[in-house]
Amino acid sequence: MTDSVYPKRTPELSRRRRELVPETAAAFEAFSAQVFKAGELDEKTKQLIAVAVAHVTQCPYCIDGHTKLASRKGASDEEIMEAIWVAAEMRAGGAFAHSVVALNALDSIHSHTHA
Repeated sequence: MTDSVYPKRTPELSRRRRELVPETAAAFEAFSAQVFKAGELDEKTKQLIAVAVAHVTQCPYCIDGHTKLASRKGASDEEIMEAIWVAAEMRAGGAFAHSVVALNALDSIHSHTHA
């Protein structure tokens, strides 16, 4: 990530973040380790989910980190790209699905102006 508005992740920034609120940082790290540990879903699948979610939340740090982790856990480039396409569809699908709110608002306006 060069020429970005986002600061580069550095060991110093990571250390400072942990030092400012160490108990919370430790709890988050433990939570993260638990979440990504193999369970009913294997680690590769969990990382592919994380890649998709990272694209929906649009976190460049998560996209970078979880894409690398997914690859290290055995995900192919094709699997990673498919996960990204799933994220794209879900994000677009959310906008499409919420169109019923707009249509309902229009119906309410039209029903009041025609009554």
